[in-house]
Amino acid sequence: FHFEPGQFAWITVGKSPFAITRHPFSISSSAEKTERVTLSIKAAGDFTREIGRLKPGATAYLDGPHGAFTMDRHDGPGFVFIGAGVGITPLMSMLRTMADRGDPRPCYLFFGNREWEGVAFREEIEKLKGRLNLEVVHVLSRPHEGWEGEEGRIEAAVLARHLPERYKRLQYFVCGPDPMMDAAEDALVHLGVPKSRVHSERFGMV
Repeated sequence: FHFEPGQFAWITVGKSPFAITRHPFSISSSAEKTERVTLSIKAAGDFTREIGRLKPGATAYLDGPHGAFTMDRHDGPGFVFIGAGVGITPLMSMLRTMADRGDPRPCYLFFGNREWEGVAFREEIEKLKGRLNLEVVHVLSRPHEGWEGEEGRIEAAVLARHLPERYKRLQYFVCGPDPMMDAAEDALVHLGVPKSRVHSERFGMV
């Protein structure tokens, strides 16, 4: 199964691939590992809860890949990934792919969550720092006592504290729920990042 990091696929569960009900999910695995595809799904709606109850060996149909939210179509000297909650899924595909390719370009991950305990891929992200030229900035809206990292939303001041001097040359990928997307996109406009370098994908519940 060949795809570009950041793309998604339509999933149908059941006896027929032509069922009326199907849902899109971003691929989270590395594009360099084509023998297996991984989709990281959070139980947030009826269909996602149903998927969580599937047993190994159940029949599912994958239609794809689809989408233009992919770093492979936007070359640059480095990348900035901005995500919140399940919006980390396509960004993980990009980071895993860069690591498997041995990509030396600098990249920055701004990852927003409510609480530290709810940070998905926390341990793997930490390990990726050893394989990539990667700076990770966790932003918590409900930080625990003693938290020394960033708090609130991913806004202009947060980005400005961690981005390099020539940040306008980088490619930006933003993914997550609407409130986070609005705040992040407004922040990038405020910082003067060219719109041609900002690529976004909004997530909804299914």
